Amino acid sequence: MPVFLSNPYLNALILDYDHYVDKALSDGLTPGVAVAIVYDTSVVFIKGYGTKVYGLNDSIDIHSVFRLGSVSKGFASFLTGLLVQEGVLNWDDKVVKYLPDFSLKSKEPTCQLSIRNVLSHTTGLPYHSYTNLIEEGWKLPDMIHALKDVEVIGPVGTIYSYQNVAYSIIEEVLKSVTGLSYVSLMKEHVFRPMKMSDASMSYKEIVNEKDFTKPHFKYKGTWKPQKIHDTYYNASPAGGVNASITDMAQYLRALLGNNPEVIADSTLSTLFTPEIRTSRYKYLGNWKHLKKAYYGLGWRVFETVEDTIIYHGGYVNGYRSEIALIPDKKVGICVLTNASNRFSSKSLPEFFDKFSYWYDSIDSWQKRNTNPYYVIKRNNGMVE
Repeated sequence: MPVFLSNPYLNALILDYDHYVDKALSDGLTPGVAVAIVYDTSVVFIKGYGTKVYGLNDSIDIHSVFRLGSVSKGFASFLTGLLVQEGVLNWDDKVVKYLPDFSLKSKEPTCQLSIRNVLSHTTGLPYHSYTNLIEEGWKLPDMIHALKDVEVIGPVGTIYSYQNVAYSIIEEVLKSVTGLSYVSLMKEHVFRPMKMSDASMSYKEIVNEKDFTKPHFKYKGTWKPQKIHDTYYNASPAGGVNASITDMAQYLRALLGNNPEVIADSTLSTLFTPEIRTSRYKYLGNWKHLKKAYYGLGWRVFETVEDTIIYHGGYVNGYRSEIALIPDKKVGICVLTNASNRFSSKSLPEFFDKFSYWYDSIDSWQKRNTNPYYVIKRNNGMVE
């Protein structure tokens, strides 16, 4: 089915990318994919590809639910930003203000650690401190308490070191300041206002969904479905969100500034402002034009030759998720897959390469026309 958009150059970009994803499926690079593209104020493309369980006739649609893994981190900073907007707390508040029993190895880092440090991975703790305890099923308060035994590797705020347990300190902070659970806060402040009706934050909710995808791994050249695990729901800010591509399309619209009644532009700017320089990790090798990489608050910030790209990826339990946007050009994309594969790593750089090729024509056409979109149907879903 062709895509119908008034802007012929945007239409050409979407058709080109649609063919790229179709080819990845036909080449067996992944059992299933869901894609959403937002441009300006509109969801211009949304589609499910492949199957929820390889070998079965159960096509992925735009409401099929995936696990997001570390893409959940952006939701944590988004929620915190909403509470900062409301004056409930501040980015530079110290963790001990809300968790007086919290402790790191020594007094100085304990007293210095702020919400900003937690959400920018500048805690001074070693890389992935106690991530193994998440996978062993420990409860979050117990994991946070165990951080007191970890030697810090540098002063708070000066070293980037990616975390899951320490990042999830934000859950206990928000619970302390509001008296509400993290799940309740996320549903009330984020999921409901943005009409993310398929989103959830527990193992029970995803396995009880009528429309969810199973994760896969490749064995002897064939995709094999595997069980959904309950790990990382015990560290929800780090990796506990479940969502469909329809949910992620709504989220992208908000990240591009289209829901000011929910989140202010100034808050988004804070989330996307670099806090700490990061290395060019091996997995970023597909971003061909990357000059510098940073971490903001729950988001990676890439400086390329042409643009500043806001990005995060996620992996958990065999699922891969990728999301990125260029705020200045009002474009964003999310790709969800039910297997870890090389297509996932290349899917966003490929889109932005194509977007760069078409952007001048898309932009100039739109400036000449006042009604660049109209509603279309695609794979049983609406493009708005």
